Amino acid sequence: MDYREEFIRIFKTHITRPGSEKLLDWLEGTDFFTAPASTRFHGACQGGLVMHSVNVYNALHDHFFTDGDSEESFAICALLHDLCKANYYKLGTRNVKNEATGQWEKVPSYSVEDRFPYGHGEKSVYLIERFMRLKTAEAVAIRWHMGGFDDSARGGSFAISDAYNSYPLAVKLHIADLEATYLMEKGTSSVPRQ
Repeated sequence: MDYREEFIRIFKTHITRPGSEKLLDWLEGTDFFTAPASTRFHGACQGGLVMHSVNVYNALHDHFFTDGDSEESFAICALLHDLCKANYYKLGTRNVKNEATGQWEKVPSYSVEDRFPYGHGEKSVYLIERFMRLKTAEAVAIRWHMGGFDDSARGGSFAISDAYNSYPLAVKLHIADLEATYLMEKGTSSVPRQ
């Protein structure tokens, strides 16, 4: 599957809100379509981020979409939840010992080079809203899509419970993100884990 092509198809089909075309144009000027989804876990490969975004959309839509739900909200949340990772990773190499030969070899690696350290979900919401307005449920879902992995939640914030109790879309997006990350994208990293 050409994930870039599929992302753009879903985006243009379902996201018609004012400013959406400018957001898509901005994305084209970033590394969003070639960036990895992580440094070494799921989607740590060229194009991993767009693959992950499409997988989250498919998981979210397949499991949770019902009559009355907004196709646009589902597409916005799934496709753009990790917008914060555009222009975020840097490609490099690191040395790893080949267990079979005993020799050290250079292997590809990704590192974080965050030039706008604004949080994870918060940064995605901020970047989206530079171009188009989000509905409250969309903003909350994107903000809290990391669930218990979010730094605020790990630090003891209880706001995530309020978010999940008040906005079912936030729970659905988190579950879809987990499914894409741990089930659909298992083995998609081109970077060896240590």
